[in-house]
Amino acid sequence: MKNADQILSNLTLEEKASLLSARDFWHTKSYPEKDVSEVTVSDGPNGLRKSAFNPETGKEETVQAICFPTASCMASSFDPDLIKSVGEALGDECQSEDVHVLLGPGINMKRSPLCGRNFEYYSEDPYLAGELGVGFVDGVQSKGVGVSLKHFAANNQESRRFLISANMSKRTLHEIYLQAFETVVKRSKPWTLMCSYNRINGTYSSENKYLLTDTLRTRWGYDGLVMTDWGAMNEKTRSVGTGLDLEMPASNGVRDKELVEAVKAGTVSESDVDKAAKNVLNLMIKAEEGRKAYLSSQSKAPSYDKEEHHSIARRVAKESAVLLKNENNVLPLSRGNDGKTHSYAFIGGFVSQAKYQGGGSSHINSYRVDTVIDAAHSYNDVKIKFAQGYYIEPTDAEKGSRTEDELLDEAIGLATKSDVSIIFAGLPDSFESEGFDRSHMSMPDNQNKLISEIAKVSDKTVVVLFNGSPVTMPWINEVDSVLEMYLSGEAGGYATLDLLFGNVSPSGHLAETFPLRIEDTPCYLNFPGNLYDVDYNEGVFIGYRYYEKKNIPVLFPFGHGLTYTTFEYDNLRIEKGNTPFDCKVLVDLTNTGNFAAAEVAQLYVGNCICEDNRPVKELRGFKKVSLKPGETRTLEFELSKRSFAYFNELMDDWYVPSGEYIIQIGSSSKDIRCKETIEIESTDELKFEVNELTPPGDIIKYKKDITPLKEFLANTSFTEMYGIDLDGDVKSIKPTMASAMFFETPLHSVLSFNPRFKPEDGEPLTPEDVRKTIDKLNSVE
Repeated sequence: MKNADQILSNLTLEEKASLLSARDFWHTKSYPEKDVSEVTVSDGPNGLRKSAFNPETGKEETVQAICFPTASCMASSFDPDLIKSVGEALGDECQSEDVHVLLGPGINMKRSPLCGRNFEYYSEDPYLAGELGVGFVDGVQSKGVGVSLKHFAANNQESRRFLISANMSKRTLHEIYLQAFETVVKRSKPWTLMCSYNRINGTYSSENKYLLTDTLRTRWGYDGLVMTDWGAMNEKTRSVGTGLDLEMPASNGVRDKELVEAVKAGTVSESDVDKAAKNVLNLMIKAEEGRKAYLSSQSKAPSYDKEEHHSIARRVAKESAVLLKNENNVLPLSRGNDGKTHSYAFIGGFVSQAKYQGGGSSHINSYRVDTVIDAAHSYNDVKIKFAQGYYIEPTDAEKGSRTEDELLDEAIGLATKSDVSIIFAGLPDSFESEGFDRSHMSMPDNQNKLISEIAKVSDKTVVVLFNGSPVTMPWINEVDSVLEMYLSGEAGGYATLDLLFGNVSPSGHLAETFPLRIEDTPCYLNFPGNLYDVDYNEGVFIGYRYYEKKNIPVLFPFGHGLTYTTFEYDNLRIEKGNTPFDCKVLVDLTNTGNFAAAEVAQLYVGNCICEDNRPVKELRGFKKVSLKPGETRTLEFELSKRSFAYFNELMDDWYVPSGEYIIQIGSSSKDIRCKETIEIESTDELKFEVNELTPPGDIIKYKKDITPLKEFLANTSFTEMYGIDLDGDVKSIKPTMASAMFFETPLHSVLSFNPRFKPEDGEPLTPEDVRKTIDKLNSVE
């Protein structure tokens, strides 16, 4: 096979330019006579959504495939290996359908619970999203199929996503909105990235040089292909040369022609066109080589066992569900092993109609959908009766043969005759989807009313939720148990009953905070922004970083999740490594209950107090481990420089201040079980530049050699006026009005305190003396 340079050398300018846009919605262009073959891409963050022509209907339709749980559900597993298994399954499905690139995963941050596409994203935490993204990408690409990591970057809302500018500081961009992408790019080398629709600080992602070249390619070393989201191209002639390669989908040759004319006019360099075209060709070569390697590993034509993949979807749903509340151990439900016959009321529209996936480009033509009622029929040893309870969509009531009140009355009647009432509730399709954001966090009023009314008459009440994002729970203190299933995929019905009846213990933990109300959220005043701009004024304080910093109570904290057993954390110890930053953290975890279950141990680093405002603590490690009753296992975490660092804008890099950090391990961000303090003597030095605005306090803090400052101030009465001795222990001076005036007065203002009022004292200091002092200070450490 020829390499990309050899193929490129045989192409005309027109052919090279044409490669930078697609042939149609799902295929790149091909020139078979010049060894250029097409690449096929397909939607599919949680399932393969390949579009194909159906000769029987004469229409373009999506092929039947497995609908796995959505990202918001899978993320609650806190299990990169589990998510890798989903990636591997999807890789097999892609090979069976001759798809070269799967468009996913989406690893954007959940800035607001109102984002309509949150079900397609992992977390509010960039560390967690990055680790899970690595699992998914490694799984898919292990099968010789590429991914398209998306949406790069800051695509955190659906409202006006095609034109909005996400405005934020460089620190916020790197620390929160780019960090997960950086992790996946460096560790997994995704074949492609997909740029987002939106602008960032005024510039479209598709032509953002700082994003696509300075950061992605230069800082991170990425050498793959960057494509647009569908229709995200702004100006083709501007995007070429800034790091973008491929426009999706096709522009019918219009932009290809513009590009050729720009090259001939000298406004675009042909070398930039060559660079982008080479990336397209390299993708083609990866696709061909991946296909060849996969076929050689198979004994027959590519195919996959749909039942086996359906079983994987069921396992993932079980291991991702989150038990939010379980008062008096109402769950698991008994199947008669206590010698009694139990009656259960299954109530809700979602009993017979599954809510298992989100709307939009990720919507899958599912192989088989298991509803709760399907699964319930296999539990012949218990008495289960059903009541609809409510209409799922508000418009359904207009078509129904019974009123909402009649459905409610029927459900109440059933609840009074049952030992436990289990209400299956959640968000209708009309409440969350790609394309629009939610306007509130509430479930439909009829569902909230039903839950409260059933709780009044039922001895025990359990709520099972099917939703892609957090919801408010005005009835939370009225019910015994809440099981969050999220959008659990096509096998969610059986998975739900596996959990309710204790075939397996829930083990998921929230990858996002559930706030009490939308008004408490970090970006409430800046979401979704105005006509053209949304300002990320909350900075790095999103999710739990914000709630903990402001001590705001929440409904359920980040990382929260219960099981059917209890765990004890003990014997935390820290072993220092070979650098000031590297260390190993160990802790013993014991299952102290009577039920085999998995626990997610989470490690947070409490940040030291420094010149920049930092979160109280941040997730820096996690381990999911299954333990039998009475079993103990030692968990080990590895910490490195990035575990203690933040993005410092003075350095334009990651920086670790010296000081005390607190290593904290627990079951959630709020449930910390043990902690130890570690002292870090950082080798990082701030690249501190002195200017006319710099006060003496900053110079003393950041400069090792302050001799030029001493010499400058010696010619003034400034130190004497405020009682400061620069030869003493200046850094330990307690704050007073006088010391604050000294430490915080800019250098240019020192001239106002010039002591040379008498001719015999010589000439007074001038602005030139200030500039010379600044130059001297910047020439020393």
